[in-house]
Amino acid sequence: MRPETRHRTWLTLATALAPVVWGSTYLVTTEWLPPGRPLLDGALRALPAGLLLLAISRVLPSGSWWWRALVLGTLNIGAFLALLYFAAYRLPGGVAGTVIALQPLAVAVLAVALLGERLRRRRLLAGIAGVLGVALLVLNSKAALDPLGVAAGLGAAGCMSLGVVLTQRWKRPDGVPLLASTGWQLTAGGLVLAPLALIIEGVPATLSASNLGGYAYLSLIGAALTYPLWFRGISQLTAPVVSFLALLSPVVAALLGAVVLAQTFTAWQSLGFVIVLASVLAGQLPGRDHANARNRTASAASSSAASSSSSPTGTLPAEGTPRPPRAPGRRI
Repeated sequence: MRPETRHRTWLTLATALAPVVWGSTYLVTTEWLPPGRPLLDGALRALPAGLLLLAISRVLPSGSWWWRALVLGTLNIGAFLALLYFAAYRLPGGVAGTVIALQPLAVAVLAVALLGERLRRRRLLAGIAGVLGVALLVLNSKAALDPLGVAAGLGAAGCMSLGVVLTQRWKRPDGVPLLASTGWQLTAGGLVLAPLALIIEGVPATLSASNLGGYAYLSLIGAALTYPLWFRGISQLTAPVVSFLALLSPVVAALLGAVVLAQTFTAWQSLGFVIVLASVLAGQLPGRDHANARNRTASAASSSAASSSSSPTGTLPAEGTPRPPRAPGRRI
């Protein structure tokens, strides 16, 4: 295995850890958290994690990254979680999960408009197969459609898809640590959710030890650990590729329901499980653009090395060369 292939494999596995952990959210929410407070759950998941990462990195946004962090945090976390929870309350879990599974298709279309990527047939077919697999995995014969719930689910998928694509388009500012930029988004998303939670749901009178443990798990493991892995994957693997990994969440949720909650797991669900995994694997296969980019990078590196070795001054900058601009982040 070539070093580049090995690196890509490990990077993919590390990125996949995020949706795998997110698949446990349903179990943790139903078993450990107080019922009927989805907005509070989202706020206490995002805001403490964001503040923790900011305390570790000690870097604040500057310039245009104040509004960019707010936009990305709202799309990826704040609006996404609010619409997702609303859809989950209005729709059976299977219907909500199937609607959210449209995300890889939405990302593929948005990547054409915002990233200049080609709309590949293989990616479209893999996305359609992913939706079919999730439907077999989580839908049941009693599933019903609610227009507001479906609209909220589509809105959640759209917000997350646009957030993922913009995360790749805007990139992370040079010199800004991954934990810092992730902290910006989590804090912004948490600040969007917190007022809504206080106004609509209020604060619980008491919190049990299991409630506190559930919130700690969702914030530390489900946000502070996983979102840096997720955003690093977007920057290095590209948004369309990473979006297919999100299909692992309903797979993990269904498996945990069968193992921990003793829910039935039918033959149709097993077929859906296989189809989803095949869709995820198909979404990870590099296309021609990836190979061409790799060849161009190698060629450019060879040309740069050759010109540097033939230059009498080597790689030293010319006298009077201006220093590179400082990264758009401010240390605290």
